[in-house]
Amino acid sequence: MKRLLTEIRSCTICEGHLPLGPRPVLSISPKSRILIVGQAPGTKVHASGVPWDDASGKELRRWLGVNEEEFYDTKKFGILPMGLCYPGRGRGGDLPPRPECAPVWHGRVLEKTPHIKLTLLIGAYAQKFYLGKSAEKTLTATVRNFEQYLPIYFPLVHPSPRNLIWRKKNPWFESDVVPVLREKVRQILFENI
Repeated sequence: MKRLLTEIRSCTICEGHLPLGPRPVLSISPKSRILIVGQAPGTKVHASGVPWDDASGKELRRWLGVNEEEFYDTKKFGILPMGLCYPGRGRGGDLPPRPECAPVWHGRVLEKTPHIKLTLLIGAYAQKFYLGKSAEKTLTATVRNFEQYLPIYFPLVHPSPRNLIWRKKNPWFESDVVPVLREKVRQILFENI
């Protein structure tokens, strides 16, 4: 894994397509038990090099019911975004993750993480890549029907402040999905050791 992580962090596949240049951001070890597959780093994460080091990360940790120390413990959580580098900005926010990343790196990383018990699929890009045709027609429907993807996958909406309107329109997420998510996380991290 050490050699693979060095190779990933030196990746330049998308060079020339990234406004801030390549800076792959991930955090994972062969002992990771829960995999977090998000979209791509934003500018703050690109600058710090620390995944989920922003308001979205704070909200995600709240959903998971874990503190920063637990979240960044690679024996507990592996973090592997669909796009490893900041993709740039579009009209309505950040651009989609670069399409080259996941097909090149995800399979190779997953081969070296045999202890993953649950994969959190955050956002439509991760859900489409991992769930394929079993994903519902919309992100909302996929997240609402999260139980059909357990015990392997847990689809989630992105915890970005930009999604507050979605969360207000879908109060079932906070009342029905988040408590199950916390319970699954606790079971995997603390009860099955």
